[in-house]
Amino acid sequence: MRVKLVLATLAVLTATACSVSSASEPSAAAPPTAPVIAPGRPGEVARTLGADEAATAVPTPTANAADVRYVRDMIVHHRQALEMATLALTHAESPTVRALASRIRDSQGPEVQVMSLWLGQQGLRGPDHHTEHGTMPGMATPEQLRALAAASGPEFDRLFLQLMTAHHRGAITMSEEVLTHGSHLRVEELANEIATTQAGEIRRMARLRSSP
Repeated sequence: MRVKLVLATLAVLTATACSVSSASEPSAAAPPTAPVIAPGRPGEVARTLGADEAATAVPTPTANAADVRYVRDMIVHHRQALEMATLALTHAESPTVRALASRIRDSQGPEVQVMSLWLGQQGLRGPDHHTEHGTMPGMATPEQLRALAAASGPEFDRLFLQLMTAHHRGAITMSEEVLTHGSHLRVEELANEIATTQAGEIRRMARLRSSP
């Protein structure tokens, strides 16, 4: 269950309970607002939020600057992953690595289309193919991409898993940031999907890197 959606439900229930109490007992003093428990992410403990903090955590249909920046940057981020995955289909020696690359293409290609459509719905243009990735976390450098393209066999497999693991970790970092600062419900859903999918693929790549 997503944290912000849990908070939204609890905030509505709390507000409803307070309204009923006020209507039935007009002369009584308003009871103190009950705290909201926010479940932590995997490996994190839950924490208690006050009503004001809980209200600000509820996602809305309105996009803010953090949402737009995330979607534009993630399109560029995904494009590089697709470039590396395409190389793996012809350069990798391991059938498992090729299968992983195919899975990455199958998931991230449609996600780029979804993000591009979302930008269009906001009346915004997507990044062009020459957009600089700047300091986006996890992005491979041009030198690393050239080395990957020049490699083959076991050396390609090793380098691909190394670069793609770093790339996925960067995507998770970006997703966590928009979950903290963004406001649009669809972007939150997308960020959760990306973070969950890529965390699973990181675990799979770790097993591949450690296998003989």
